[in-house]
Amino acid sequence: MAQPLEGLTALVTGAGRGLGRAEALELARLGARVVVNDFGQPGRDGSGAASPGPAEEAAEEIRAAGGRAVAHTGDVADHQQAGELVQLAIDTYGRLDILVNNAGILRDRMVFSMTEDEWDSVIRVHLKGHFNTTHFAAAHWRARSKEAGGPVFGRIVNTSSEAFLAGSAGQPNYAAAKGGIVGLTTSTALALAKYGVTANAICPRARTRMTEDVFAGLAAPEDGRLDPLAPEHVAPLVGYLASPAASGINGQLLVVHGGMVAIAERPRIAAKFDTAKEVFSYEELDGLLTPYYAGRPAHETFAAAEVLGLKHD
Repeated sequence: MAQPLEGLTALVTGAGRGLGRAEALELARLGARVVVNDFGQPGRDGSGAASPGPAEEAAEEIRAAGGRAVAHTGDVADHQQAGELVQLAIDTYGRLDILVNNAGILRDRMVFSMTEDEWDSVIRVHLKGHFNTTHFAAAHWRARSKEAGGPVFGRIVNTSSEAFLAGSAGQPNYAAAKGGIVGLTTSTALALAKYGVTANAICPRARTRMTEDVFAGLAAPEDGRLDPLAPEHVAPLVGYLASPAASGINGQLLVVHGGMVAIAERPRIAAKFDTAKEVFSYEELDGLLTPYYAGRPAHETFAAAEVLGLKHD
């Protein structure tokens, strides 16, 4: 029986460890040929010398299980190297069908203490890294569609975060980058739909090198059960969104962890006020908005996040 991703080529960034590795293994298990990208720096803040080790080891694990994989150790935040990554998939396997953007770093700091470099580096890896690979993949699919005279198969799965949904006081750079990724995803979904390409984003919750501090107080089960925060809970959704079965899902944001998938709605209008005159005055706005917000919790705007069981940091 054919696997759902049989004959398709997938590219996963940040796939040498943690969540990206689990996603690459799952895509391979479902039949995809996988390009495993990882810059290989040891520090979760992007510090240390780059190394081919993590990418090569993940690719070898796929091959040892009978799959097909090739490693790439370039920096996706570098525009040229991202183009070379996409081209590697095309040169090796003839085409690219699935792009999973996962690579990222953390440099946490309160907004009043954050340096310019701490801001720029996180935005660069997360947001620019997502754009770079998306740019080259989109150009590939557009060219294929024009050559074929109709839609082609293409899937993008981007990685956002609950830090964007609910806020994260010590991560203004990370939260901003993850919010930008949602905007990039919805824009890309609209732009590429006519070519047969879908773009969706996930907000995963998983115990990885990047989140070891966040989940330090939540111990993994010791009775042999799968950790509710294991990346393996996230990978199946990525495999599904990358498949032909998900052709009707586009421009969506899904929260996933521990055996739960939640579909996030776009923001809705909570209240509306019209001026009684031609233009609002300060006094009129004070009379309308001050009573409306009086006594409301500071984060009530994010009530939907509370329904999902998210925690405000």
